[in-house]
Amino acid sequence: MIEKGTLWQTITGKTANALKSGVLMPIPTDYEFVEDSGIRFIVRVVSGLARKDEAREQQEGEFPATGGKVDPFLSYEKDLFVTDISDSHIALLNKFNVVEHHLLIVTRHFEEQEMLLTLKDLEALWTCMAEYEGLGFYNGGRGAGASQEHKHLQVVPLPLFPGDSGVPINPFLEDVIIEGSMGIVPGFPFLHIFARLHRDLEQSPPQATEKIFEIYREMLQRLAMETPERKGLRRQSKPYCLLITNEWMLLVPRSREFFNSISINSLGFAGALLVRNRDQLDMLKKAGPMEVLKHVTLPLYP
Repeated sequence: MIEKGTLWQTITGKTANALKSGVLMPIPTDYEFVEDSGIRFIVRVVSGLARKDEAREQQEGEFPATGGKVDPFLSYEKDLFVTDISDSHIALLNKFNVVEHHLLIVTRHFEEQEMLLTLKDLEALWTCMAEYEGLGFYNGGRGAGASQEHKHLQVVPLPLFPGDSGVPINPFLEDVIIEGSMGIVPGFPFLHIFARLHRDLEQSPPQATEKIFEIYREMLQRLAMETPERKGLRRQSKPYCLLITNEWMLLVPRSREFFNSISINSLGFAGALLVRNRDQLDMLKKAGPMEVLKHVTLPLYP
């Protein structure tokens, strides 16, 4: 299990070993900043997704004795293993990472990505996030940009880009309108819900998890979506993206995964987008990042 104050050192050490062994295969990117609606979006242009596509095709083409597809999170390469988080979750390095030190928080036993998060999921996430400044996120199903069926949360360190400050959408968060315990971000032209967190939560992961779980439940409830049970698993009623920092949570229901050929996951709503080539970059710039996000979500007002 994680010894308090050691996770970041463990991640950097495991990363160095995995790079040396060749197991970790970072995807090289160029990048541009695209200004839109007062946000400085980071748009990365990847040049090495072919390796990831080939690996996925190989995975989907392999059938073990059970007759099921190979699960990369149950048959992970040992050099990707970071640590045991709890009796229910482990931490792995993202093999094809775009952001350095990208951590995957994976259930030990198979659960579908379209199952709602549980107390144990959020406890595993918060245990890691209490160790260093990071952005946690969950792509709730294929329609939210999830690339694997096995339930996994993710954490990337902040800032998202060297020399940048925190999360790109931070300027919008200064004008959040709160009613009761949560509210909306006025600059977002799509359905969403936002909640602030108290910084002292990171000092006590077990108590923080209870609070975060209740906020998560209320967010879903306010958006008329299925809510999780305290015990047992429940399937989500629609895809959604969840972002969480040590200061706030943002939940965005999704209508579709793609804007034309561009896949959008949770990081898009933090202000970080990924395109496969220059043609997609031009398409995104022509439409505008905010319009792209609006296209893959639901209307703010019915």
